[in-house]
Amino acid sequence: MESKKVLFISQEITPYLGETKLSKIGRYLPQGIQEKGKEIRTFMPRYGSINERRNQLHEVIRLSGMNLIIDDTDHPLIIKVASIQSARMQVYFIDNEDYFQRKHTVADASGKEFEDNDERALFFARGVIETVKKLRWAPDIVHCHGWMSALVPVYLRNIYNDDPLFHNYKIVYSVYNNDFKTPFRPTFADKLRFDGIDGESLKLIKTPDFVNVSKLAIKYSDAVIIGSEEINSELHKHIRSLNKPVLEFQDESQYIDAYNDFYDSLHP
Repeated sequence: MESKKVLFISQEITPYLGETKLSKIGRYLPQGIQEKGKEIRTFMPRYGSINERRNQLHEVIRLSGMNLIIDDTDHPLIIKVASIQSARMQVYFIDNEDYFQRKHTVADASGKEFEDNDERALFFARGVIETVKKLRWAPDIVHCHGWMSALVPVYLRNIYNDDPLFHNYKIVYSVYNNDFKTPFRPTFADKLRFDGIDGESLKLIKTPDFVNVSKLAIKYSDAVIIGSEEINSELHKHIRSLNKPVLEFQDESQYIDAYNDFYDSLHP
C-alpha cells in the first residue's frame, strides 16, 4: 500500500528559530510522522533572522522564479531548502525580499507587529501551494500550524478546488496561543476578494483580528487540533460549537501518536 503523504506548513520550526511550543512541534512532529511510515514535506517562511550559512540554506532554482501578484503588485517567489540531518528531513523555505528579509519574524525589535503581516501570510500561503504543485506532490493531509498559515485552507478550498493535485485530501488546522494583537489592515478582505475568494466568507473578517482570521481558517478546514494548553477562550468556545473532528491538547509525551491516529481517522 502506498504510504500516506502529509504536508506540514508551519509558522516556526526550530533550530531555524528559537524554541517555542509551536517551533518544537514544527520540528519534531514531521520527523515522528515520517518515522511512522508516512511521506512528508515541510514548509516555513524564510525570516531574515535565519542564518543561511549556519543552517546551510540554498536556493532551489527549478522551484523559484514565479511571480505572485498580491494587491496588484508582482512579488517574486524564491524557494530555499535545508536539511535536518539527524531527522533525515528537508525543510522548504518561502522567501521574498519585500516580505521576509527583515531581521525579525512577525514584530520589530520593540514588539510592534509588522503592518504587512496580512500580505506576508497571503504570500506564504500561496507560495507553499504553488511550490507543492510544482513538486507534483499530492498530499493526503495538509496540516497548518499557526496563524501565518491560516490562509492555506482558504485558498485551497476556494482557488485550487478544481486542481487535480488537490482532490482527495483533508486539511487540519492547529490553533496555538500565539495571537497577534494588531488586527490586519482593513483592506485585507479586498486583497482576498481580488484573488477570487468567495465574498460570503469574507463577512467573517470584517474585523480581521486573530479570532476572526482563525475562524476563517477553521471554516475551510476538515478538522482542528488544540495546539497549546491554553488558547483564546472565544476561539475555544467556537471550536467546541462546530460539527468537526477536534483533537484536544496533547502533552509532549504522546502527541505524535495521537496526531498520527487523528490523521488516519480523517483519511483512512
